[in-house]
Amino acid sequence: MTEKIESNKMLKILDWAYEHSMNGMPGTPTAEELADEYIRKHSSVEKSCNSLINWQVSKCATSGFITGLGGIITLPFAIPANMASVIYVQMRMIAAIAYMGNYDIKDDSVKTLVYMCLTGKAAVDIGKGAGIKIGAKLTKATIEKISGATLTKINQAVGFRLFTKFGEKGVINIGKAIPLAGGIIGGGFDLVTTKTIGKVSKKMFLNA
Repeated sequence: MTEKIESNKMLKILDWAYEHSMNGMPGTPTAEELADEYIRKHSSVEKSCNSLINWQVSKCATSGFITGLGGIITLPFAIPANMASVIYVQMRMIAAIAYMGNYDIKDDSVKTLVYMCLTGKAAVDIGKGAGIKIGAKLTKATIEKISGATLTKINQAVGFRLFTKFGEKGVINIGKAIPLAGGIIGGGFDLVTTKTIGKVSKKMFLNA
């Protein structure tokens, strides 16, 4: 029961971040707009994706960028604004990559797959448990066959994984459970983790 409660708390935060990734916030593009911006600049989808990931690293490495986002974020959750900013930025990056792969990011199944990518390397094991192989092309028909029960199972696994990744309890400590968040709060940005999440997202949605 405790695991389910903790997972649900995390999922509420992820749902908030996804909604804002889809609809945008003042002064920031939506996931679709961000993806289109990079697609226009490069000759291939893969190059666009790589450039987006590199931008993620360089821009989020500056405290001013995070502080700017934090100033416009209002959260009904007991987590710091800068932490919420990281979750939002990460989520939007993954959703943009999914959009680059021509997936319907407004579809609940695709949203769950985006959540799964946020766990980094753990996404492989979560996918196996649900019968989804990262790196194998997921067609629209395949996605449509994912049952509601399977989506719920994945969401719960993702939520609990992120919430307890470093053994921390309580929403206030969730920064250490989210890839990159701990680095942001400490004044740095984890390049290796960023690349890992980007690589997993590329395998999931671009098969690259």
